[in-house]
Amino acid sequence: MSKYEPLERFLKAQKTDEVAMTFSEIEKVIGRPLPEKSSRHRAWWSNNPSNNVMTKAWLSAGFETERVDMGSRRLVFRRRQGSGSNLPPATVRPKGVVERIRAKLAGTVTVPPGVDLCEPAGGDWDVERQ
Repeated sequence: MSKYEPLERFLKAQKTDEVAMTFSEIEKVIGRPLPEKSSRHRAWWSNNPSNNVMTKAWLSAGFETERVDMGSRRLVFRRRQGSGSNLPPATVRPKGVVERIRAKLAGTVTVPPGVDLCEPAGGDWDVERQ
């Protein structure tokens, strides 16, 4: 049995598409402290399946991490679409470029509504070429 199997079982038992947890709550579920790297390196919480053993546990349960807040030591596990939930899908796949960018950046940065991510920025763009 993997030391992170309790997290996998816990997530599989959830009825919601979002599970907000603190690092301390995760430690209670797995019955041991998280590795030091988990508190120092944001990348430890990435959804890359070759990242670490714990990543495989939440991915196997059908979840991905998002909104990881290293300062507050909390994150959200979100059920991946098509992962067996009986609930309606949490989100609809965005259609436009800006919507896809916002979806990919979710939980890493905040992009206020109305901001055009494709709009040039800076004074160099305003210079007329002669």
